[in-house]
Amino acid sequence: MTLVTGAAIVAVLPAAPAQARACTINAYCVTTWYKNAAKTIVVGQKFEECDGSTWQWGSRDAYVTFTETNC
Repeated sequence: MTLVTGAAIVAVLPAAPAQARACTINAYCVTTWYKNAAKTIVVGQKFEECDGSTWQWGSRDAYVTFTETNC
């Protein structure tokens, strides 16, 4: 009988979707989520207007960009 010690079990889990950061007051913000690290395949976006209203489409994924412009 052979006893193996020190073995490790490693699980590879998919990356969680990146979360959008908060848009500051009096700013227009766009968060864009991508399917790949090269950021060439857009899968969703969130728009935050100067008046505080928001709308979004698509889905979130692991790769994200965020732009913020003062109103």
